[in-house]
Amino acid sequence: MARPTRHELKEDKFKTTFEAYEQFVKEHYREILTVVGFALGIIALVVGLKLLLDRQEAAANAQLGEALDTFHAYVGAPAPGAVGPQAESFPTAQEKYAKALAQFSVMVNVKGYPRLLPEPKAVRIARYHVGLCEAALGDDVEAIKSLTEVARDRDPDIASLAKYSLADELAKTGKLADAVKLYQGLMDHPTSTVPKATAQLALADAYRATQPAQARQIYERMAKEFAAEPEVADAVKQQIESLQK
Repeated sequence: MARPTRHELKEDKFKTTFEAYEQFVKEHYREILTVVGFALGIIALVVGLKLLLDRQEAAANAQLGEALDTFHAYVGAPAPGAVGPQAESFPTAQEKYAKALAQFSVMVNVKGYPRLLPEPKAVRIARYHVGLCEAALGDDVEAIKSLTEVARDRDPDIASLAKYSLADELAKTGKLADAVKLYQGLMDHPTSTVPKATAQLALADAYRATQPAQARQIYERMAKEFAAEPEVADAVKQQIESLQK
């Protein structure tokens, strides 16, 4: 009797494996259908959630754009020939910031199932601007409360902006020691939105009225540290020249 060739052995092995697989499918087809159905359901859920989040983000970005147009709108008569968002103007800053606050607040005060979804970045930026509007409207208590919340944001760029504005509010309301701590923290941990030089200038400005000597020391240190950066060096020079003797 002739010995089977290698090719024949491969065919026999493949046939045996296929028959075993076919038998397994016949015995467990219900379980297999359940698993496949579950996997397809998970895929559909993931795809659906991704589409929902994309729509939510697009809507939030559009809302933020409209609110920012209001926030940056011109106060006074609109410029001749202005069109689009640039044509919007307000008779007073009070009216402008009141409308912007309402627009940003709508984004922040989400109700229903969207509260269960991850928050778009545009909403967190809107929350920061709520604090800015409150400050512009003279509501220092609410501004400090709002900015303190945003200062804990997981995005360091948003958090640093909030800390910077919060420090300004604290300094304005006489809480200089608390403001100084925030400015120093921003100097130690600069970000793309609040560079070290920006925090240093703000710290020196906070000292100008009550401790001009301290402000001068900061400006002079900056003049040396940023001598190779013309824009910063010029700004520091102007501050030193305008400081009281």
